[in-house]
Amino acid sequence: MYDIHDLNRRRNEIMQRSVAIDYSAFEFEGIGFDYDALMRSSGYTYEDIVSIQSASMVGRTPLVELKNITDYARKFAKPGMGARILVKDEATNLSGSFKARRAAISVHKAKELGYKGVIAATSGNYGAAVAALAAKHGLKCIIVQECFDSRNVAQPEILEKARACEAYGAEVIQLSVGPELFYTFLHLLDETGYFNASLYSPYGIMGIETLGYEIAEEVNRRFSRHPDVVVCTNAGGGNLTGTARGLRRYGADTTQIYAASVNLQGLHMASDHDFNRKSFTTGHTGFGIPFTTRPDRSDVPRSAARPLRYMDKYFTVNQGSVFFITEALSVLEGMERGPAGNTSLAVAFKLAQSMEKDAIIVVQETEYSGAGKHHQPQLSFAKSNHIEVKMGNPISEVPGKNIILPSSGRLLDIQEIALDSLRRSYLKHFDLKHLKEQDLRFLQEELQVKTNHLEALIASLGGVVHERTT
Repeated sequence: MYDIHDLNRRRNEIMQRSVAIDYSAFEFEGIGFDYDALMRSSGYTYEDIVSIQSASMVGRTPLVELKNITDYARKFAKPGMGARILVKDEATNLSGSFKARRAAISVHKAKELGYKGVIAATSGNYGAAVAALAAKHGLKCIIVQECFDSRNVAQPEILEKARACEAYGAEVIQLSVGPELFYTFLHLLDETGYFNASLYSPYGIMGIETLGYEIAEEVNRRFSRHPDVVVCTNAGGGNLTGTARGLRRYGADTTQIYAASVNLQGLHMASDHDFNRKSFTTGHTGFGIPFTTRPDRSDVPRSAARPLRYMDKYFTVNQGSVFFITEALSVLEGMERGPAGNTSLAVAFKLAQSMEKDAIIVVQETEYSGAGKHHQPQLSFAKSNHIEVKMGNPISEVPGKNIILPSSGRLLDIQEIALDSLRRSYLKHFDLKHLKEQDLRFLQEELQVKTNHLEALIASLGGVVHERTT
């Protein structure tokens, strides 16, 4: 058994050793750090990333125009409205999701540096991606899952992903909900000396940049223009961050980046009672909001996933609407895909109705489906946990009590989260009465705001700006 106090004392040392990055080299005096220097520290060029992924059967996935879904959305739009909806079919990657892009770089780095194995803490597709890439490169792999509640009951989607990890030869350690996940993970890193294939390292984010670049490149090749909007399912923030950076690398600076999460407001992700009262294991507000407003709560000292730097809008959608669009994608397009990518598709379906017909909206990922990831076992599991499943107005859904499927695409709706509310939540983690010039410059970049806007946010929280930034 491990000593929690000792692990807490040595956590930064363990984390830095496990990713071979000296994070202290990037710290500013004050609250900020040199984000761009951290991203450059990987030592890889963009061309290196493309080459590494290509050698691992990752990347260059199809960009599919969803003509039937687009036509369906136009049924509920005003004349002349109804943007074209396209999707980047990431289910065709090795391991079946965009997470293979992240894993390819992390596992390659581990191999390059001479680590004997890799560890990832995830109940999601990333575990399968890390396990698959580790197998391909001959490395040992341990996946740590938050799996059960106190009744020893696990969600079908989590069990499905565990089976996938084991199929690739990984050792899967399954834990009950609570803080033991992080400490077990930290202990294993310390004990094994394996590489931390973190979702939040520069390697993990750089792996997603190719996804954004490919979207911009192919839309320009086919339509001679940039996409108007790219919708990213948002959980830990790396998906959105990497995609946005890739779009900008190509030059698609006018493309709007929208975040999408399933609304699980009122459910606590670390609650034993709430753990199995949700029907989504990722891409929901239980991860999306905390990691947006406090990105450094991750398994590395400084997260490379900084979604507020890049998102232009943030939308939520209810669980029932995501299940609805999942079935629509299968029935109308012949594409059976898993739930996480369909979160952004549900948001795109609604947004397209208020955009002009010649506009282009891209859903930037899909994921594989399977026995436990399909919406039918998820709905059956919800019923077994006394969650009411019914048809109706999805906006009235109460997470943990019911799942409301829209009876028609006309009823599917979304809600926007005000970015300033997220920015204030971010700022609350700091002492706002002693900010220096360098702090203010960092916050402007971090929150994607101009000087006067930042000062107004700080003043609304009782802070004082003593030095103005330019």
